[in-house]
Amino acid sequence: MARLQGKVAIITGGSGGIGLAAARRFIAEGAKVLLVDLDEAALKSAAGEFGDAAAWIAADVTDPTASEGYVALAERHFGGVDILVANAGIEGSVKSIVEQDVAAFDRVMAVNVRGVWLGLKYAMPAIKRRGGGSIVITSSVAGVGGTAGLSPYITSKHAVIGLMRTAALEGAPDRIRVNTVNPAPTETRMMRSLEDGFYPGDAQVAHAQIAGNIPLGEYGQPEDVANLMLFLASDEARFITGSVYMVDGGSTAR
Repeated sequence: MARLQGKVAIITGGSGGIGLAAARRFIAEGAKVLLVDLDEAALKSAAGEFGDAAAWIAADVTDPTASEGYVALAERHFGGVDILVANAGIEGSVKSIVEQDVAAFDRVMAVNVRGVWLGLKYAMPAIKRRGGGSIVITSSVAGVGGTAGLSPYITSKHAVIGLMRTAALEGAPDRIRVNTVNPAPTETRMMRSLEDGFYPGDAQVAHAQIAGNIPLGEYGQPEDVANLMLFLASDEARFITGSVYMVDGGSTAR
């Protein structure tokens, strides 16, 4: 039997990169998926790949009404919610703490932390109604270390690990498991933006420099992260909750 047969998953940040890779893996394993993102055109394109196995909604994860709405839509359209992949995130700009704009800091925290918190707030009751399930939060290697010039992003990715641990304790009586996945640099739009921030106008040098700091010598692929998300979402991980899982090519082994 497919590993997610009969399951319903919500994936925020679902129209590209890691979110879209997760959708492909989940649907291949029998799940129905609701894709949530801001970019309506990208959502339509992504959902078109999956036919009736996927639905989509353009929603701002920082907005309580929108967050409650995407959970309600998944319940109406597919009959319930078993899995939340809280993946939506932004990187912010590469600047020192002194140079960072306060509004930009607030925006990163709103998407990366408030958005996850709202997802938990509204999805956990829905998952409880199904008798339990799994929540996977996308953190980062940035959630367990520091990087000069990325204080808003670093702060946000540390914060969601704390959220995960609290949600894991609160969800355990209802058989709701909560974990984070923590990717190293991965071949996504976000890394193109960060490469330009660290090495303006010299993307090839940026890519080589960053990849060279990863023990396996290369960026991860979105599918590498999606494979771990699939395991954590499945019943194979039934006794796993409250944990931090690195997908980092050895980056945090040093």
